[in-house]
Amino acid sequence: MRRDAEGQIASFYGTLFRAWGEQHWWPAQSRLEVIVGAYLTQNTAWTNVERALKELRRARVLSVAGIRRTSTADLENLVRSAGYFRQKARNLKTFVQFLDETYGGSLERMFAEPTEKLREHLLSLRGVGPETADSMLLYAGSHPVFVVDTYTRRLLDRHGILPSTAKYEEVRQLFERALGSMKMTADPKRQPNAIRNAPRPHQPSRMSIAKRDAAAQIYNEMHGLIVQVGKRHCLKSKPSCEECPLGKFLPK
Repeated sequence: MRRDAEGQIASFYGTLFRAWGEQHWWPAQSRLEVIVGAYLTQNTAWTNVERALKELRRARVLSVAGIRRTSTADLENLVRSAGYFRQKARNLKTFVQFLDETYGGSLERMFAEPTEKLREHLLSLRGVGPETADSMLLYAGSHPVFVVDTYTRRLLDRHGILPSTAKYEEVRQLFERALGSMKMTADPKRQPNAIRNAPRPHQPSRMSIAKRDAAAQIYNEMHGLIVQVGKRHCLKSKPSCEECPLGKFLPK
């Protein structure tokens, strides 16, 4: 790990947020929609998840009660566009069963648990790895946990901070140390899309504008900004570093 790793990550955040502003991630209208999206986005593009969520809304089953009453076979058909639909349907049913048995079917009660205790519970569920658990905690529950994904690892590797093979917990804790005491660094009322080639943020949603403590909000913004970097500039092959706001931080 680079000696100045935490300072570099803090600089990344300041640079990206000043350039692009709020990204309004996660785009969802309810906690349950975030949780369903976290399951469905595994190993597939978000556009496929959006189609599956649309089908769930159309069938009026995008709720705890809706998933509970829907047969696994019907749920499989509804989430088919997200891929691995049989596995994902079973995992959604497992989550609702866990919620019913442990928290009386209440997401409010579940997210009132201490972060580490709830994280352990979630990681014990079939189909929930660290990235999925932390997405639920941060975006649905507003718990101050940083979400590490492939884009995050690629960004760190290319900037010589950590190799892409670094353990998930090492990356997560690094970001939390670097960003945990920071504040928002730009005026969110300005229009970052006026900047040439700036990415278009998602439309504000009930969950994207939910109130969070300062650390959770910073983790939220940073993860959304890293996703934009990964999609637009830090590509797996043929990265476009010249136009990336973080290009100036690359090792010489």
